[in-house]
Amino acid sequence: MDYFGYIRHIYQVLEKKYPNEYIYKNNFLNDWILKKFALENSVVFNEFRVVDSIADLVIFNGCSKVFEIKTILDGEYRLSKQLESYKKIFNEIYIIVPLSQIERYLKFEEKIGVITYDHLSNCFTVVQESTKNLEIDPCTAMNILRTKEYKSIVSQYYGETPEMNDFNQYEVCKKLIEQIPPISFNKMFVDLMKVRKINNNFQKEYKELNQICLAMNLSLKEQDLLYKNLKNLINY
Repeated sequence: MDYFGYIRHIYQVLEKKYPNEYIYKNNFLNDWILKKFALENSVVFNEFRVVDSIADLVIFNGCSKVFEIKTILDGEYRLSKQLESYKKIFNEIYIIVPLSQIERYLKFEEKIGVITYDHLSNCFTVVQESTKNLEIDPCTAMNILRTKEYKSIVSQYYGETPEMNDFNQYEVCKKLIEQIPPISFNKMFVDLMKVRKINNNFQKEYKELNQICLAMNLSLKEQDLLYKNLKNLINY
């Protein structure tokens, strides 16, 4: 047996007996995101920071969608705070929860989408659709955008960038961005996220490792080297 064969065996055991967060994320990535979205027009982020929260998976295509995963071992104590952060920046919000615990999570707002995961059948099901919100918070967005990104928004919308320096450019751009109509700003924000250099090189043959490769932002060359090494036989 080679190293990848052993990893696949362990993965299958975890999938049936102990579906931890990695299993949830990787299966959702493979069985939902990669099947429902054309990745040539989308980008997927792993652990996307928003305010004091870190979103499990985020996809930007025509709009922004966030997916927060809760396993059997997770409590609800942080979820309300996470959702409040996500409302400020994402157009659609979904929580992914075990099928056996659906009642615990349906009590949250009706605007929040809920997806269940049955680890026995490896099936994801939308129980409650997310309500789309296109009015994102400029202040929250400014803390996500890089300097050249928020300056490009100002230049794109106003046709030029005003006189500024390294000390005041953040505040100058922030005031101008706050005056952009919400729908227009949301589109510009999504478009900028889509062109960030995130490696979305997902493999069908090695699908058990897609989440690891996304988390490490591995290039195709780095992935090829990883898979080559994992095809070596295990010496017992």
